[in-house]
Amino acid sequence: MPKLTEEFRERMEDVLDQYEQPASAAEPVICLDEKPYQLLDHTRTPVAARPGQPAKEDYEYRRCGTCSVFVAVEPKAGIRFVQVRRQRTRADFARFVRDLLNRYPRARKVHLVLDNLNTHNPQSLWETFPAATAGRLLKRIEWHHTPKHASWLNMAEIEISVLTKQCLDRRLSALEDVQHHATARNKARNHQRATIAWTFNRDDARRVFPELYRHKHAG
Repeated sequence: MPKLTEEFRERMEDVLDQYEQPASAAEPVICLDEKPYQLLDHTRTPVAARPGQPAKEDYEYRRCGTCSVFVAVEPKAGIRFVQVRRQRTRADFARFVRDLLNRYPRARKVHLVLDNLNTHNPQSLWETFPAATAGRLLKRIEWHHTPKHASWLNMAEIEISVLTKQCLDRRLSALEDVQHHATARNKARNHQRATIAWTFNRDDARRVFPELYRHKHAG
């Protein structure tokens, strides 16, 4: 159980308030997260499934390094954006955010919901781009961080879970393979306009964390 503080309540309510907003082309609410992915290869050629016989693969595998899968999802619009990058540095995060904003050219403000990873902040953009570029990008972003140790409030975690189960729960040995499978699944879900039904709201927060609100009213 995370430590419950005034900051926890404020951040939680801020994120929940974003989720209550209607879908908006002018000010979309977008959840962002990233997942490390282990690149693995077979040591023996797997046997494909055939009638009456399941697919077979040897339990041994060869490690081929790692990569990072970046995911952004606009839950109410059913739109998501995926990139696979070799690392998860400040520059990787900054370039993902830049590419994300380029997909919303008409949005005057993008509300980003994200966790407290040390790269998930404006400093990453200042360190990656020239000052004029960083300033232009940051002017369009409003940051909404989940409480510390409460990243479950970020709907991007749900999208990453779906992506993992549907296409990344297999051995992939090259970054290009991961990008291919992730992009294909992303395209299919965007075509379906698959949304995320979020049900946890402020009333639920008061019920689950009553001590936060007792303190609030007592003050």
